[in-house]
Amino acid sequence: MTDLPFGFSSSNDDDDDKRGAGNSGKDTPGAGGQGAAGNPFGFGPGGEGIDPANFDPNMLGQMFSQLGSMFSGMGSGMSAGSGAGPVNYQVAANLARQQIGKFTPVLDKENQAVADAVRLAEVWLDDVTTFPSGVQKSLAWTPVQWLEESMPTWKRLCDPVATQLSTTWEQNLPPEAAQFAGPMMGMLTQMSGMAFGTQLGQGLGQLAKEVLTSTDIGLPLAPEGTAVLLPEAIATFADGLNLPAQEIIVFLAAREAAHVRLFTHVSWLRQRLLSTVEEYARGISIDFSGIADLTNNIDPQELLSNPGKLEELMGSTASFEPTTTPEQKAALSRLETLLALVEGWVEQVVSQALSDRIPSAVALTETMRRRRASGGPAEQTFATLVGMELRPRKVREASALWQQLLDASDLTRRDGVWAHPDLMPDAEDLDNPAGFIDGVIGGGTSTFDDPIAQLEQTLANERAAEQQSRESGDGPASDPDSGTGPDGPTQQP
Repeated sequence: MTDLPFGFSSSNDDDDDKRGAGNSGKDTPGAGGQGAAGNPFGFGPGGEGIDPANFDPNMLGQMFSQLGSMFSGMGSGMSAGSGAGPVNYQVAANLARQQIGKFTPVLDKENQAVADAVRLAEVWLDDVTTFPSGVQKSLAWTPVQWLEESMPTWKRLCDPVATQLSTTWEQNLPPEAAQFAGPMMGMLTQMSGMAFGTQLGQGLGQLAKEVLTSTDIGLPLAPEGTAVLLPEAIATFADGLNLPAQEIIVFLAAREAAHVRLFTHVSWLRQRLLSTVEEYARGISIDFSGIADLTNNIDPQELLSNPGKLEELMGSTASFEPTTTPEQKAALSRLETLLALVEGWVEQVVSQALSDRIPSAVALTETMRRRRASGGPAEQTFATLVGMELRPRKVREASALWQQLLDASDLTRRDGVWAHPDLMPDAEDLDNPAGFIDGVIGGGTSTFDDPIAQLEQTLANERAAEQQSRESGDGPASDPDSGTGPDGPTQQP
């Protein structure tokens, strides 16, 4: 497929240049190649010839020379203030941009193309959901724009786990090692932030070249009310399919517009997704025995003479496998279920909107399912940095639940479930949708007909009961025989 409509350029254009630029850093530290993952700081194994047995003070010069090379390689990532916090996000951004390499700037015709595709998709979505359009602005982004716009969300997701992990090794150093390491703590903390920044940069650099829309990974990464498509990634995606290009673009625009509707009109959804990730990350606990094993036999002289040993210690503590607590398992289950419900709902409304209009809608839906199920940079980034994997298996179950609920009721009741988080299906409901659907269309339908009114009524009843209790308590004084006072149990007159 070589001719994309709506002004999108084919990924075949300047392919050799793009591939050459995009892969130029594969074998350099921090560029996403195999060497980068195993040796993010660029130190040679074992300090590149430093022999701890023959250490003398002059060897410190070699150590600091290597540190200087590391810092200069990170460029502006080590500028004043950029390394503050548990993750050095300047390093992450620099490495991600390096991995993105050469990219095609967005043209005016591509922005117009995105606006046209989204506008057409919105008309069709109006017929299949009660949520009105949430798109205020439609844009085409380059991979670098996606990286810059999504970084605030990644900071919010990664900071809790990075903070937990980066302080664990400090708090559990043996007393002798801690006393020696005291003067070096600032450098070690900075190196820890760089280690996490390196991991994040490698993941985001690859992800930036593959995401098709701003909601491609299920999380809202664009500003509210903004629909985003990435033309360069879409052209590459379309080249691998034997389907009409116009249908692919409108299909992806419909998915993006449906996500934006949901995140715009379900006011609690964006915050609930992000806070659940934070809750999971903050609950991470570490098996301290691994850190103790690493630090028990530390030779302070070796740390000074062999920067490779220092790197090994930092790399090991940064990649520890955290233990999962029951609270984390519960948070993870909630997150997986909510992500699946979002994706399942979007899949349903897009299928309903396009099935009679785009012949390839069914094939594209299955392609997106397989793409998500096969895993990619999003899942790898989550697994590495937050300690969890997204489980696409739940998407089919969530999609089936929304379809069955619509078949058994109507659009209003299906979309009304999103009115409050307490009304949403849980993991058990995905496994047994019949019970949940019976609850919606059965005897308890009033809750779903107007859930907000139901909640307001409950609060009003509680306030009235409180007021009546206070008024009753203002009457008789304390009863010494009963052992109750004005603030204790009250008796009805």
